[in-house]
Amino acid sequence: MTDWFAQQLLQWYDQHGRRNLPWHRSPSAYRIWISEIMLQQTQVTTVIPYFERFMERFPTVQDLATASTDEVLSYWSGLGYYARARNLHKAAMTIVEDHAGTFPQAQDELQKLPGIGRSTAAAIVAQAHAQRASILDGNAKRVLARYHAVEGWPGRTSVANQLWQHAETHTPNERIQAYTQAIMDLGAMVCTRRRPGCAACPVREGCLAYARNNPDAYPGSKPKKEKPEKSVWMLVIEDGEGRILLEQRPPSGIWGGLMSFPEADPALQPEELPEHCETSLGLQTSEPETLAPFRHTFSHYHLWIQPVKLTAIRTRVLSDNGRHQWLPRQNALEAGLPAPIRRLLS
Repeated sequence: MTDWFAQQLLQWYDQHGRRNLPWHRSPSAYRIWISEIMLQQTQVTTVIPYFERFMERFPTVQDLATASTDEVLSYWSGLGYYARARNLHKAAMTIVEDHAGTFPQAQDELQKLPGIGRSTAAAIVAQAHAQRASILDGNAKRVLARYHAVEGWPGRTSVANQLWQHAETHTPNERIQAYTQAIMDLGAMVCTRRRPGCAACPVREGCLAYARNNPDAYPGSKPKKEKPEKSVWMLVIEDGEGRILLEQRPPSGIWGGLMSFPEADPALQPEELPEHCETSLGLQTSEPETLAPFRHTFSHYHLWIQPVKLTAIRTRVLSDNGRHQWLPRQNALEAGLPAPIRRLLS
């Protein structure tokens, strides 16, 4: 039997929910999966153009699996959290190699794939196969934490366990696709992080946070820790033909697998950078021209990027298995670049 919370949510969804998002059209497991991964820590309005462009290039899991990692990253460039794209590519290859290109329909099998956790797997089986499965994405966490006044940061296991229990309790046996989208929509459109629209909320009568007049207290915030600051020289090197030197980053870590500018130790003085270019890159360069520094914030530290422009006077082919590439500016802009590097290059 559908409980009151789910009934109210479904009635609200029928009138106000988002029922025509791109991934709702022909909602295959593949399309739902791509959308769910893109939507992690990213707003719907940002995701839609990326999703449509991605699906145009990779319409099937086979297309994604046979593409190069570089190309997948280029279509992800600007979305951030690039481990999502690398895991997406690995999972696609696993589905093709181990599952004959067919998505597993069991939630526990989906959770074995790279980058697919419990909530993402539940969203796939619920929306693509109408299986009863409870989700707990960021929006659902906020709705349930407020409705039940669950105290504490959801990143703590004890708090997450309480929220999962509530998610299981409220998930209905019928209209599972609609309910799954409804609880995400309520969190995104009404029960927002700041200034929640309680007056328009279909479940406010049962909401403990509303009764206590303190919805902003839920969910609890992550304990604050001062982020360390790091700095780096970014070497913007151009040759006589107007080509830019890009370097592929290691496959794991920050901006893993993406193209970026070569870097240099921040302890070096600007006048020492030409010597660094000669010893590490085999390039003779002009005197450096320092550009305005700027700060980019990652989840766990701040990075001060100090760009410096150099012109290569003498170049040679870099024998480093293709890790460095000279690219015309337009080609460089089409490569898989982190957002701050793209802005700098532009």
